[in-house]
Amino acid sequence: MSEPLVIRCRENGPYVVQGAVKIVDHLGNELIPPPRGKAAVVLCRCGASKTKPFCDGSHRDCGFQGTTASTPEVARPEVLRRA
Repeated sequence: MSEPLVIRCRENGPYVVQGAVKIVDHLGNELIPPPRGKAAVVLCRCGASKTKPFCDGSHRDCGFQGTTASTPEVARPEVLRRA
């Protein structure tokens, strides 16, 4: 069985997706991430990136504070299905 895809939420920063991933828009068009020289894709979480959905580092300048932490209740599948 293959390992699950891990998406790491960086403190006051982007989502970091490690491993092979294909990102598509609402029409199914593939979005090519900007080159970074690393085997990870970084996705904007602050909303200020000029390269959305990818992170361009704007979170550093806009004062983004990602203070919400996950709780066991949020991670339960039945909670996720209601969203």
